[in-house]
Amino acid sequence: MIERKFINDKKKEFAIEEYITANLKNVGHSKTELRKTPLGDRIIVHAARPGLVVGKKGETIKKLTQTLKKRFKLENPEIEPREVEQKDQMLDADIVAERIASTLERFGVKRFKGIAHRVMNDVLRAGALGVEIIMSGRIPSVRAKKWRFFSGYIKKCGDVALEGMHVATNYAVLKQGRIGVKVSIMPPDIKLPDDIEVPQEVPEPEVKEEKPKKKTVKKAKKETVEKVGKKPDEDTK
Repeated sequence: MIERKFINDKKKEFAIEEYITANLKNVGHSKTELRKTPLGDRIIVHAARPGLVVGKKGETIKKLTQTLKKRFKLENPEIEPREVEQKDQMLDADIVAERIASTLERFGVKRFKGIAHRVMNDVLRAGALGVEIIMSGRIPSVRAKKWRFFSGYIKKCGDVALEGMHVATNYAVLKQGRIGVKVSIMPPDIKLPDDIEVPQEVPEPEVKEEKPKKKTVKKAKKETVEKVGKKPDEDTK
């Protein structure tokens, strides 16, 4: 069945993306695409730091290619790293979630509030309509808690929340345990159902008054009158 084939391909693509996300740390991994070509399977890895995907002298990309070939039974796999543009990095929920998780692993949970607010400001400066960050785990005390940071406009229900929002999850491994990070971003190009566009007033064109045209009277041709006789002389008194 063709439908089963498409479903299996999507499952394989999702499994490859999960494996790459788990094994490639601090590369700013955004998404992974699996494409079939006549020469084999092409895996496109979108990342903020494509140089780390390649590694020193190409060692990282060679190991990753061999592992994917054995683990997922790919035919002649070829990994192609692509860089995510600088202006779009803070609008990608996967990159933002990975950035928060790596910062928590580096500085600990004492500065988790400052980290969240700084990232929110960077996302809003990039042009996002709204952002929400949820951290869950043993922060800052021993008991597990959930902290929510949000700013801007966020949709929680409807088709916009399901299809329009960019949502990603990640985690940071610390001494007290794993800290979960969930990021939701409202992109700037999303169309909301309650958006109303007011048409701008169009200036009316100026109407010029037309001057009345002067009537031209055709000159009648002078008729030549033939003299029938002489005029009578005036009587002299």
